[in-house]
Amino acid sequence: QVQLVESGGGLVQAGGSVRLSCAASGVTFSTYTMGWFRQAPGKEREFVAGISWNGVTTDYADSMKGRFIISRDSAKNTVYLQMSSLKPEDTAAYYCAGRQYGSVSRSSSVYGYWGQGTQVTVSS
Repeated sequence: QVQLVESGGGLVQAGGSVRLSCAASGVTFSTYTMGWFRQAPGKEREFVAGISWNGVTTDYADSMKGRFIISRDSAKNTVYLQMSSLKPEDTAAYYCAGRQYGSVSRSSSVYGYWGQGTQVTVSS
């Protein structure tokens, strides 16, 4: 049974940092391309960042470039999202997603597995 479990969310002040984790189980993690998406109330889910199954390729939404870093540790079956210089508009539920082998994609529809999400709230 595939499980993706996010953690690390919470309340943070504007300008602060937080690191999200997504632990995978029930999969051969080293074969999975992983993505982070977010969804704010009343808005559509949007791509945040992605990392290929072999860690060679990363991609970021334009508004996250230079502020967010995605990484993975295959020994721990975990993907991370380090978020810095946070803004109130980064407030959202953050979800990790996985797809086996495929390239990094900004489309949520290609990811077959999803976590339950973790809330990040940035106060001004």
